[in-house]
Amino acid sequence: MSIGVLLVDDHAIIREGLRSLLEKQPDMEVVADTDEGRKAVDLVREISPDVVIMDVTMAGLNGIEATRLITSEFPEVKVIALSIHSQRRFIADMLSAGAAGYILKECLFDELVQAIQAVAVGGRYLSPRIADVVVDDYVKRLSTTIDSPLSALTGREREVLQLVAEGKSTKEIALELHVSTKTIEANRRQIMEKLNVHSIAELTKCAVREGLTTLEP
Repeated sequence: MSIGVLLVDDHAIIREGLRSLLEKQPDMEVVADTDEGRKAVDLVREISPDVVIMDVTMAGLNGIEATRLITSEFPEVKVIALSIHSQRRFIADMLSAGAAGYILKECLFDELVQAIQAVAVGGRYLSPRIADVVVDDYVKRLSTTIDSPLSALTGREREVLQLVAEGKSTKEIALELHVSTKTIEANRRQIMEKLNVHSIAELTKCAVREGLTTLEP
């Protein structure tokens, strides 16, 4: 059974080129194409395609809002954004609207075929450049949302905490970090105050819990 594809792009040459290439795929059929988001929503209601290839920025109803309408009303219809835009806001808006994939118009045709095949069976597909943006954004959000007690410590204080947790003495830590024992003692007091702990045992538990050390040899 072939995958029914709806093409949505405000440039006729893009639609015609994609239609010509996709119709050569034995497992795909272009069921319709249109140049505007609102028409795309109407066509989805009429012909129920399996996959919609959606431009992001178009006159009238843009691809983001069209995707939102389509995926909310027809969750079984999968939308792939095909765009020139690699900026975070476009990617985030399309994925939040329900797009199952996002690829760039600079991609090779084979990548579009892979994306269609992937989303048609319930998967997701992101171009490598888009995946990099998504992962980078995720890591940044994760680092700001995870509330770790260690975030209050300086880099040097983290070093000292790790060495304390690993059982090093004040003298050993001072030698390793090339500072005086008084400096290490002051660091340790500051760490205990910031973490609101009152013993070396508590410091060690905190360091292990937060992944600063595993205490493995």
